[in-house]
Amino acid sequence: MLVRLCRILCNLRLRFFSNFDQVNMSRKISKREFLRRSLWCAGGAALGLKSAEVLAKLSGMNHETVNQDGGFGRFSKESPYGIVTPKGVRCLICPNQCTLTEGNESLCRTKVAKDGKLYTLAYGNPCSIHVDPIEKKPLFHFYPSSKSFSVAIAGCTLACLNCQNWEISQVGPRETRNYDLFPEALVDKAAASGAISIAYTYSEPVAFYEYMYDSAKLARKRGLKNVLVSNGYINEKPLRELAPYIDGANINLKSFSEEIYQNLNGGHLAPILRTLKILHEMGVWLEITNLIVPGWTDKPEMIREMCSWLVNNGLEDCPLHFSRFFPLYQLTNLPFTPLAILEEAHDIAKKAGLKYVYIGNVPNHKTENTYCPKCNNVVLERKGFSILATNLKEGKCGFCGMRIEGRWG
Repeated sequence: MLVRLCRILCNLRLRFFSNFDQVNMSRKISKREFLRRSLWCAGGAALGLKSAEVLAKLSGMNHETVNQDGGFGRFSKESPYGIVTPKGVRCLICPNQCTLTEGNESLCRTKVAKDGKLYTLAYGNPCSIHVDPIEKKPLFHFYPSSKSFSVAIAGCTLACLNCQNWEISQVGPRETRNYDLFPEALVDKAAASGAISIAYTYSEPVAFYEYMYDSAKLARKRGLKNVLVSNGYINEKPLRELAPYIDGANINLKSFSEEIYQNLNGGHLAPILRTLKILHEMGVWLEITNLIVPGWTDKPEMIREMCSWLVNNGLEDCPLHFSRFFPLYQLTNLPFTPLAILEEAHDIAKKAGLKYVYIGNVPNHKTENTYCPKCNNVVLERKGFSILATNLKEGKCGFCGMRIEGRWG
């Protein structure tokens, strides 16, 4: 009974699979260790502890100095993307283009206006840190089995009803317990961890753009790679300035409907499509995730239209991950995505001409594997986030010699 209770509490705290990438669940643990971790989760929830403390304890990391800064202190920095207008200071980082008067907060909860200037409150104060398998991002064609030092600061440029990380994405950095980790220290810790990359992930990296940009430049100088895991809701100028320092990206293309983007996600479709084209054009390794939400994004006609657009815009080599929805946040009334719909979406994408199509959040499904588009043999066999076998030789299929697109190292 105790084990069952702890399991339930732990799952509630970790929010199913979507937040497992903040806690090291990839290695096997004993029953005693499971109970210890579960009780920490339950205790943290009961005592009202913030997630950073609980996650740090679970992952065995030393708890950093916690930011208690009220706003304008060492964790704030003037943003280069603010312009003064007659109505206030406008932020030009994302399509929301918030216009802020003195003391007002942006929609992403990370920008404020002070003395006629735009400031970010998301600089050096991440709320979540962990070392993850790169496959959790998900990136399946980007240095498989490598580790990525993953970091997030609270905030998001969208307001998805189905948000799976709402506890850190739908609040601002003044509402979370945060680590003290400025760009130089972030790069130092990433290098010391054995990871080959830094992933800006979990919440929405565009909301902490300034921190990500400065960190990515330093990481590049140290020989580390940079990974962007994002909703893609960013304006062209900041994206083009960031892209030269980004090596790999997974962009969440939430649907192929402007109406759904407005009603489900609080944004617009066109900026995300532009982001996909720009990243591909600038040589960033790109993978795409599409979460299939029952009743919203599960229409075969829309999925077919989305896949046709990707192929027609030269993105047929970019892996597409269809992801299973879990009923969380404001859509707990919906069911899990039926497997049949995910498999139908997979077939639609393959028929449209996409070379690499995966189904996510369905353990042990055959679509976890990477298949050669020519001979259809398995070139990378996966189970969860682990590589079981590889038939990939110097980036080519070990059976027929066809080139398999990706960054293989």
